[in-house]
Amino acid sequence: MTTTQPIAVLGGGSFGTAIANLLAANGHSVLLWMRDPTQAEAIRVTRHNPRYLKHVEIDALVEPVTDLASTLDSCQLVFVVLPSSALRKALQPHADKLAGKFVVSTTKGIEAETFMLMSEILESIAPEARIGVISGPNLAREIAEGALTATVVASDDQALCAEVQRVLHGRTFRVYASPDRFGAELGGALKNVYAIMAGMAGALGMGENTKSMLITRALAEMTRFAVRLGANPMTFLGLAGVGDLIVTCTSPKSRNYQVGYAVGEGLSLEEAVSRLGEVAEGVNTLKVLRSKSEALGVYMPLVAALHAILFEGHGMDEVIEMLMSGEPKTDVDFIASTGF
Repeated sequence: MTTTQPIAVLGGGSFGTAIANLLAANGHSVLLWMRDPTQAEAIRVTRHNPRYLKHVEIDALVEPVTDLASTLDSCQLVFVVLPSSALRKALQPHADKLAGKFVVSTTKGIEAETFMLMSEILESIAPEARIGVISGPNLAREIAEGALTATVVASDDQALCAEVQRVLHGRTFRVYASPDRFGAELGGALKNVYAIMAGMAGALGMGENTKSMLITRALAEMTRFAVRLGANPMTFLGLAGVGDLIVTCTSPKSRNYQVGYAVGEGLSLEEAVSRLGEVAEGVNTLKVLRSKSEALGVYMPLVAALHAILFEGHGMDEVIEMLMSGEPKTDVDFIASTGF
């Protein structure tokens, strides 16, 4: 479905702005849809987003728009960059306009009521759409600033993967393909939880050994959970797994890391989220992940520990002691048995 039509980017936040600019830099006309007409007008006039990535000039090929129906009518390729809490409400009324089109979700979250990933919501809303996801170590600010970056487009639709690679792949942005849409998307959602914990560890001045232990055990934990739900464990060795986990657990540019850091400094969760001023998907994901892991009987001590701190009133010292006194388990769950 190679097309000269404009490409739609739904959502004028940090990542939506960065993706729109990336597409435009590759010579594609972009319709950047946002709900706020004041924000759209400000971009038209100043060529800067007044709320997100304020220092980044927005390419002339990016047209800010506010009419969603008209935007979807005009485009065959649609990138969905909406918060998980808003995706269903925004797109449900326009489901018929998505039939037969390439619809690519970039949102790394899980719907609380259903435990559905964003692509699964899209599939339920528009079963005739051709659906994929983008996931990987993709901090919006670095993409916008031209830092060398790689991502994964995941779908069992090879034509969709090829088209996304065609329009996004450029001088500073490399796009790999994967058939494991579920695993890639689940990895992108789960890592946000551990980034909050990593931010707390950073604020508390914990050492490099501690950070390494946290990231490695987080990878084992999220892979264990994903495989229980049918994902391929090898997906978690790639950009959408360990790659995304590393960047979100080590970079102060990560929104979820920032929330965790603020909590580690002594702010309440509500204060931390308010200070951020953007959606940190890991907060909502933590709630549903804790419930789902318990229901499935999947061992996830880091998730349980973070939930205890943020939502159950337990102190950090108490939870850390509990984690360190727990019975050691197997280091890597997916190695063939050697008899030892």
